Amino acid sequence: MPAAHLVRPRPRTRSAAGPVGSDAVAVLRRAALPLSGQLASLTERLTADLYAQEPAYRAAIEADPADVRAEIRRSLRHSVDSLLDPVRSRAAARACSARIGAERAARGLPLDAVLHAFRLGGALVWQALVDEVTLHHPEDAHLLVHLAADVWNFVDEHCTCVADAYREAERELTWRRENRRRLMTAALLDGAIRIADLPEAAAVLGLPERGRYAVVLVAGGRGTPPALPGGVRAVWHKSGDAELGIVALGDLDPDGLAAALRESATGRAGVSPAVDGLAAVGTARRLAETALRICPAAGGTVLLDDELPAALVAGAPALGRMLVARVLGPLLVLPPADATVLLDTLRAWLDCGGSAQRAATRLYCHRNTVLNRLRRCEQLTGRSLTSPTDLVELGLALSAHRQLP
Repeated sequence: MPAAHLVRPRPRTRSAAGPVGSDAVAVLRRAALPLSGQLASLTERLTADLYAQEPAYRAAIEADPADVRAEIRRSLRHSVDSLLDPVRSRAAARACSARIGAERAARGLPLDAVLHAFRLGGALVWQALVDEVTLHHPEDAHLLVHLAADVWNFVDEHCTCVADAYREAERELTWRRENRRRLMTAALLDGAIRIADLPEAAAVLGLPERGRYAVVLVAGGRGTPPALPGGVRAVWHKSGDAELGIVALGDLDPDGLAAALRESATGRAGVSPAVDGLAAVGTARRLAETALRICPAAGGTVLLDDELPAALVAGAPALGRMLVARVLGPLLVLPPADATVLLDTLRAWLDCGGSAQRAATRLYCHRNTVLNRLRRCEQLTGRSLTSPTDLVELGLALSAHRQLP
């Protein structure tokens, strides 16, 4: 934080070549020597200036005045050392400036405030030098003019050093924060987060620890999270080519979330049922994966709550294949065109609530054609379309046939 380090640069040709330049350097060093004994008073003056002029430093001083004063004193000491022995002090002074820039970035102090502090420090030291010369050696005061530009060039140099270190630290801090967010989001989605870590995860992600949540899984889209209704808070996590979203539902229900996704999502999307609290997000993620498996390859959005029978099949693919073979096997051995016609008719009839007329409209054929095909399905499968048990088996078998290779 503070005083700009006034390391004297390599003298420029203009000032070093003649006696004026040498005399000015001698005056500067002679004036700087007493400042070593004035560090305490200079520290108090700069602390007071910062408190009065910089709100960010005012808060830092009120929070930890000893820390701020120690930093100011250290910076001033390097500034004075730089005037007395520029060759030996240059590296230490620059390291001090860089450390201050990095530390202030870590504490969240604005960069503009830190740079202002350095310039105030530079002005304070320069004024102390001028006061020393004009008070004790007024005949030499005119020589300081020859070094003023060099001094302020080095104030700027150390401001640049501070800014570079500040921005580098800020980039590192940003990366760490984002990496922490990613790790916590992944842990929640994997169901691997500890209960004791839930309050921290909620704070880092800006989500309530308690409340209703759903998980959205989008695959094959544009690679960017889909738009959600205004006011809905979501945290997104990329996994491979899929986007996973932890959605704080608030007053929204999963139906409304699915409806919004049908408007904005590209590719395929699976939506879990609502779960209670961040602790259950891992369960919701697995349910969203099941919903995505049900989703047609052509795209769309599937809400698991609407497809629970299909989800049962998707959750046990080996049993699904057995069910297909047992129930639909006699249809699948027919020529492909015949099998497709019968399966499509049976599916349409079930989707239409057992209405042959509506199924006929959907299939662009006569009602009697639908009835004839359904009778053939009954004959081949040995299942009756009037038996509730047989209807359940047929419906699950059709879901399995649609999902499984």
